Amino acid sequence: MFPTINLGPFVFPTAGIVYLLGTYVALSLVERAAKRLELDVEATYGVAVVSLLAGIVAARVAFVVAYWASFSQNLVSIIWPLTSGYNVMAGLFFGVVAAFFYGRYKNLPLWSTLDALTPGLLTAFFAVSLADFLAGPGYGTLTGMPWGISVFGIRRHPVQWYEIILVLAALTVWWLVVKRQRAAGRPFLLSIALYSAGRLFLDAYRDNAWLTADGYHIVQMIALVVMVGCLVLLMQMETTRYTGYDHI
Repeated sequence: MFPTINLGPFVFPTAGIVYLLGTYVALSLVERAAKRLELDVEATYGVAVVSLLAGIVAARVAFVVAYWASFSQNLVSIIWPLTSGYNVMAGLFFGVVAAFFYGRYKNLPLWSTLDALTPGLLTAFFAVSLADFLAGPGYGTLTGMPWGISVFGIRRHPVQWYEIILVLAALTVWWLVVKRQRAAGRPFLLSIALYSAGRLFLDAYRDNAWLTADGYHIVQMIALVVMVGCLVLLMQMETTRYTGYDHI
């Protein structure tokens, strides 16, 4: 809808601006959360930064490898900042791996660190959905509902705004659970379980959803696994009756 912003002779990609602002807000929230949970702020912030950098590099490298024919004739385009193209799954995988090993290196408590990283992670999801709405190729299924939006003259579900509302709901749950000083891990698990459950439902309204060869929604399958995993861990926590932000 708004792929670029024109400022005089300069043209800036909207998605890039959203990602930069989202990164700043996400890291700021991680820092504040670490302080509130009485963690090592510098080390926790470092986990977020390392994960972010590793994820971006891995996502870009994986995309370049997959589409090497398009980059082989112009190698500068691989690192040119205005060139889009990232493999999200590769970025997520290597970002998580980098965060895990850095956290182990700094000897950070697992569950409390995940609790502190949660608002940053959810803010990243917020930025992705907003960038997709403003400048991305994403669009919802057809609808006759009054809140539908016009995309190239066709009325569709504002699926990105559904996702943004879901992120805000998950952040609210995180805040309420932390405010009640529940056991370590519960803020993370409850927030991510809610977000995963929401994506399991909302992805059905995406008309350009990622699909397997058999027609299954990839995001829905991932969301289902994550949601079930979070609920199982929450049940285990209830049976062991954790109290406080315990180190693991």
